Amino acid sequence: MKIALRHVTVRELTEGYEDDGDEGVRGYAGRLDIRPPYQRAFVYDGPQQEAVIATVRMGFPLNVMYWADREDGTFEVIDGQQRTLSLCHYVQGDFSVWDETAQQRLYFHNLTDEQRAPILDYVLTIYVCTGTQSEKLAWFKTINIAGEELTPQELRNAVFCGPFVADAKRYFSKHGCVAYKIGKDYLDKKLNRQEYLETAIKWHSNGAIEDYMGRHQHDEDAEALWKHFEAVIHWIRATFTHYRKEMKNVDWGALYRDFGAVRQDAAKLEKEVATLMADSDVTNKKGIYTYVLTHDERHLSLRAFDGNTKRAVYERQGGICARCGKAFPIEQMEADHITPWSQGGRTIDANCQMLCRDCNRRKSAK
Repeated sequence: MKIALRHVTVRELTEGYEDDGDEGVRGYAGRLDIRPPYQRAFVYDGPQQEAVIATVRMGFPLNVMYWADREDGTFEVIDGQQRTLSLCHYVQGDFSVWDETAQQRLYFHNLTDEQRAPILDYVLTIYVCTGTQSEKLAWFKTINIAGEELTPQELRNAVFCGPFVADAKRYFSKHGCVAYKIGKDYLDKKLNRQEYLETAIKWHSNGAIEDYMGRHQHDEDAEALWKHFEAVIHWIRATFTHYRKEMKNVDWGALYRDFGAVRQDAAKLEKEVATLMADSDVTNKKGIYTYVLTHDERHLSLRAFDGNTKRAVYERQGGICARCGKAFPIEQMEADHITPWSQGGRTIDANCQMLCRDCNRRKSAK
């Protein structure tokens, strides 16, 4: 792979800037593909964009950027998309920045020609590489360490770029996409960091995300992925008819895989969920939805007896295990529910007994 140094002014970079959404984002008189398939959507917030402009206005060095030469007279951004878009957005008047002299926020078009010139004439340092697609993607993973760190799914999108990823973004990555419309009540995820897409693939692949993307990289579309995601959401709504905020980010994909084909009594489940939500011994309310299907108490993180209760009961028993009758130091004993939680026993002093470790484990194993 060949690497060459190129100097480009902001004026040249922003010339002909155009954002056609799904059709692409271009600059540098139409010769620069600012958002190739493996790149993420714009994620810089206001202060980050302003920091880029402040750096340029003060004439300070901006981090090096990297382009790939397509060998047809055009280029694509490998690293530096966020900085490039910040410059383009500012020059076309999308946001304003604080001006210390004027003591107010100014858009680019508010500046005088004299004030604009240092910005437009600012020289960017670009390294341009020429090589195969795999070489460019490998380099992309290696150098993209500055600014906003890539999420695991953004890196996967880079490695497995192709028609599948491009179509999947239509369902799971775009502002106002269908996945967000039906899934926002159940997922607390960021669209622009590919977290919806990551979740959908995790659900469909049983967690084998990279293997799934490798097998489907060249699929013409991602319709099967979307249909599975849609089926999961519809199942949630039919199974748990009363919405609660604790339903966000439950591992719905795993529950759908294990119970999606099992007929459920929604009214009975709702009654059980409501009871558990009101139970002070249940400290992991999110885990209730998994528990009512699996009845595995580990998902509830049941409240344990506190240290004061353990000490009081230990002293009351005279340091004697309530089962085997042998004496033990408190460090070798464990608090146990006399009446189990599953049978209505509460985590209170009167329902606590101290058992030696062996007795407690034998009891738990029954």
